[in-house]
Order: sequence, then structure tokens, then C-alpha cells
Amino acid sequence: MDTLTGAAPVRVLEVGRPWPMGASCDGEGVNFTAFAAHASQVDLCLYDASGRTEIARLPLPGRSGDIWHGRLPDAGPGLVYGYRVHGPWRPDRGHRHNPNKLLLDPWGREIVGRHDPRGPHDGADREHPQQIDVRDNGREALKSRVIADAYDWQGDRPPRVAGADLVIYEAHVRGLTRRMPGVPEPLRGSYAGLASPAAIAHLQRLGVTAICLLPVQQILDEPRLTELGLKNYWGYNTLGFFCPDPRYAATAAPRREFRDMVRALHAAGIEVLLDVVYNHTPEGDARGPTLCWRGFDNLSWYRLEPERREHYVNWSGCGNTLDIRHPRVLQMVMDSLRYWVREMHVDGFRFDLAPVLGRGTAGFEPDGPFFKALLQDPTLQGVRLIAEPWDLGPGGYRVGQFPRGWLEWNDRCRDALRAFWLGGDCTRGEFALRLAGSSDLFQARSRSPLESVNYVVSHDGFTLADLVAYDMRHNEANGEHNRDGHGHNLSWNCGWEGPTTDPLVVGRRRRLQRALLASLLLAQGTPMLAAGDELGHSQGGNNNPYCQDNETTWIAWPAADAELLAYTAHLLALRRRLLPLAPRWYTGLPDAHGLADLAWLRRTGEPMTPEHWNNRMSRIVGALIGAPGRGRSALLLMFNARDMDAGFALPPGRWICELDSTQADGRRDWVSHPDGGATPATHYELPARSVVLLRAADPH
Repeated sequence: MDTLTGAAPVRVLEVGRPWPMGASCDGEGVNFTAFAAHASQVDLCLYDASGRTEIARLPLPGRSGDIWHGRLPDAGPGLVYGYRVHGPWRPDRGHRHNPNKLLLDPWGREIVGRHDPRGPHDGADREHPQQIDVRDNGREALKSRVIADAYDWQGDRPPRVAGADLVIYEAHVRGLTRRMPGVPEPLRGSYAGLASPAAIAHLQRLGVTAICLLPVQQILDEPRLTELGLKNYWGYNTLGFFCPDPRYAATAAPRREFRDMVRALHAAGIEVLLDVVYNHTPEGDARGPTLCWRGFDNLSWYRLEPERREHYVNWSGCGNTLDIRHPRVLQMVMDSLRYWVREMHVDGFRFDLAPVLGRGTAGFEPDGPFFKALLQDPTLQGVRLIAEPWDLGPGGYRVGQFPRGWLEWNDRCRDALRAFWLGGDCTRGEFALRLAGSSDLFQARSRSPLESVNYVVSHDGFTLADLVAYDMRHNEANGEHNRDGHGHNLSWNCGWEGPTTDPLVVGRRRRLQRALLASLLLAQGTPMLAAGDELGHSQGGNNNPYCQDNETTWIAWPAADAELLAYTAHLLALRRRLLPLAPRWYTGLPDAHGLADLAWLRRTGEPMTPEHWNNRMSRIVGALIGAPGRGRSALLLMFNARDMDAGFALPPGRWICELDSTQADGRRDWVSHPDGGATPATHYELPARSVVLLRAADPH
């Protein structure tokens, strides 16, 4: 047999073994396994290298419990295959077996072909959905390919960034480098582009220590988008949970190219995190295609309405919800995570709609099977786990309720920072609570403040530049008549909707961007930047560009704000050097010198009282940090979100300015003790819409 083309001779399958899942090579043949608990027969279908012509159809001869298996001697990498599963067609009971539809391997490592949503892929008859669709789709269907998975990692080691030094940069593989100068044109928008010296130099200059990539597991575009001539740009519609998406490869070897990218980023000291989507599949609801899971065992893979099993539970908003309660579904998720850690060397995961993975029969369970499986798995020890802590199901908002060790996106921090600076409803108490790690959400559960992932902007919503330029969303290009996306953004256009040359409006927007960045990057917790926010990238007011694979989402490097980039890099350098708020909970108690580890001050220098905390009008507050994260010098953080300057009384001592956010580069040459014998300053003139950081000149 020619192992490169996979042209195996037709023969009877051996029984083989029921593990591992998927297609595995042993050097002398390929073992195939398939989970189909309610099937009466499972056929392995072999195809030529093009995936268009079937060359054999062989029933799997072995069955061990709910696993069907068989071994094909003399077969090897390159073999193209799929499955046909026989069994009951009873949608009312949850069964949707249809042997007329060729199925992908759920554990497959490579996908062959191009999906045409107009093809005969529906399991049910369109006109009579309770009846089976008898059209055969074998020629048009996507197939799986057996692969050889060897790679020379050349001594690659994970950076293992300390938690206090973790700064996450959320980016899209294509969008980040599609227009980046210095990246060779053929590599732009690809894994190789992200591994290029120009891209890595930008990340290092900025000072981020981890890049979190929007989904790179292979996806399928939704039929509605295809009809509109659009694409699922964000990628939250996973088809191949073990497959790096070839749309982001500059070569014909996406797996190798992805690994090269990881190795290059690791060599630069940057961790690689993946946004993963284990909450639903592209098969959608009962009207969707039969591509894989539905045809193998619909009743096991998906959550169905208990009293109406022809209907799918839709806690994902995408038509269906995977049922993590089933051991084989859990196994697939765990196998996928292990694969990306062992074989692709990624450092962690951000889980989309993560409460879905913790839902038992009665609801969300912080000690449920998924969390227990992760906790005991040797491969996944030390891997970063980040939750998007909400889904669309009942009781789906779970911020702060994930197990210890998990990081969580903190939208309470996002909303408080936006409201404080942009005129929303926010007290100084709420603002300070979010700056100091959101103790109300994490401390009571014995969680670390570092487990709060703080952000002002993510991929989902306005960019930072648009947050201060638009009051309203402008999503007309998405084809949904501007009804999609968030309507409540806590944004402020600063007096003019969209682009303007008015110097007052432009100046106000620049100040607010710098103040928001300073509040985020100097706060307690783990900061996350959205790619392009350090450059002033705008999406033209589109706050839901999930389907815009074009210059709306491609970072506008030619128009990059060089001053804002330098300012952001300065902020991150300050964070690394001073770490104003340490990765521990503060008590407010004084030390031996009478200095509190953290004290919140009014502009008069006096302590805050409940009356001042709850005042919704005032926008001036200071934090005297007697026990900063690094070094022995006390720090004073001051915030003024008003539109006028204000004097702020300084604590006793000599002070040096480390940051003034109203300055283009963040630097201001100011000390409270000028030479020449002048009287030391007792107040700092705090500019409008500013963040100022002072450092005590003398250690206490």
C-alpha cells in the first residue's frame, strides 16, 4: 500500500480495539473507533485521495459497549474516510440515524473537502421533518483523513509566565497581521505571519506575555452568512475539535505552520492561549445539516428537551448545546484539550460560554464532572483555564463562581470602568471595588485577585477608539438591519457621532482612551487588551463584526496611533516594575509605621466614608498603596473623571510622578520636592479626565 496516498486495498476489517478514539496508526495498519450507543451497524467508508470516489464500505466488526471498532491492515497516513451509521430514525425519541449521510469522525485530525450548504446534507426531509431524507450525500460530504503527526519541537518549552506578570493580548490570527508592515505579503493573516519577526517584535515592545487567539479549531460558516456573501470571521462554530483551521495557513500544512508559530512565540517568552468552543456544534437545530455528531448518536451528544426530544436545548444561542454530562462527550472534550497541550504545545484555553460545561441535570455545578476531570488530569496540570462565565441558559450568569484556579472574564470590571470614565451610573465605591480585584466576587470564595480577568474592551463590542466615538452601534454591514450586537455599551461619543476633526472632541477622546487604559493596566487582577486598542483601531462603530473578514476587523496598521502605542507600552512597563496592587487581598490595616496597606482617599486627603463611597456624582478618588506589589516605596494612584482640573492633597513625604495619563507618552517630569530650597508641594493639580501615579521618593 502507498502510505502517502492512503490507497488501501479493499479487504475485510480485523476486529481491532476500542481505543484510542478516532483513527490511529500503529505502523502496520490503522485502527478505527466510533461512538454510537444506539446504532445497529456502523460502516467505515473509504475514499480515494480526492475524497470524491468511494472505494470500499466495510462494517466495523467489533463492538465494546458503546464503541464500534475495526482495524485495517496495511493502511496508513493519507487514507480518506467517513462513516455511515444505521439505527432508529425516531426524532420524537431523540434518534436521528440516517445511513444516507456520510459522517465526519468526531475525533478526526484533518478534514477533506469543501462544504456546500445547498447540498443534500439534511438528515430530515425538508418538507416533512419527521421523515428521513433519503438523498445520498457521500460524494459531496466532508471526509476525514488519517494523518502522520510527527513534529520536531527542537526543545520547545512553555514560558510559564508568573501569574502576576500575565498580560493577555486577545487577537485574531488573520486580523492582527493582515495589514501589518514588515510581515511578508504571502504570510499576512496566517499562523506564519503571527510567527514573523515583525509581529513578535510588536508584542514584545508592547509588553504582553500571553496571546489569546480567537478560535483556530476548524470551523464551518453558517448557511445564512454564506447566502449573504459573508464569513464567520470570529470562528465560534467549531467543526474539527482536533484540526487547526487551514484558512489561517499560508502553506498547505496548517498543523506544522501552527506548531512553528507556537515555537516562535514561546522562544519570545509569550504564552499561547486558545479560545475554544465546546458548547455547541455547526449542526444547529433540527433544521440543520447532519455532518457528524447528530448522525452518530443524537440522543447522547446533545441536550434535548425532556418532553419533546425532537427539539434541542439552545443555551448557546446557536441552535444546540452539547451534553457534557455524557461520558463520551466529556471524553471528546478532554481528548481535544489534551491534544492541543501535548501535540500542539498550547499553554491554556479560554472557554466560550463556559457555564455550559458545568451544567448538570439541576443546573450549574462548580464541582461537576468536567471540573473534576480537569483537576485530576496530569496533562492539564498547570494549564491556564479561563472562563467566559455566562451562557444563555437559566441561571447562566456565573461570574466569580468557577472553581479555584480558574480565571474569569470580569464584565463587572468592564462596566464599572466604562461608566466611571464615560459618564455612566457608577459610584466611587463600585469603581474602587473593581480596581482592587473585585473582592466581592472572588475573595469570599478563597479565590486569588489574579483570577479576575479585567478588561475594558474585548473582540465582542466596540473597540477602545469606538467606545469614545459612538453612542450607537452601526452594524448595517452584518445584514441584520442593525438589530444585532449589544445595545447597551456604556459608551460616549464625546459630543460627535463618529469621525471628526474637531480638536476639542479629538482631545477629549484621546484623554479618555489613555485614562481607561491606565485604569485597566494598573488595576489588581489579570489585564486583557484587545488587539488594536493600543493603536487606535476603529471598526466604524460596528460592535458585532463577527462576519466581517475585511478592513473593518483587520487592524489598521497604516493609521496606527504611534503615541498611543508608546503610552500603552509605558503603562505595561510601569506595571512590570511597580505592580501597584499586589496579587494578594488587602486589609486596610496599618503596618508598624502607621501606613495602611491600602487606603482610599478623597481629594482632601481624608479617608473615604460610606457617604462618599456611595456618592454617584463625584468622580475623584485616590488610592494610597502602602504595600505595593514590588519594591518598598508607597504609591499614590489618583483618578479624576471630571471635565475640570482639581487639586489633590498629598500625604506627607516626597513624591515623584511615574505617570500622568494626560501626557501623550504618559511621562511628566514632576517631583514634590524641587531643588533650590522651595517649599515642597502639598497638592497635585490633577488634570481633568486623568490618571496619575506618584511614587514615594523615600522607602518607609
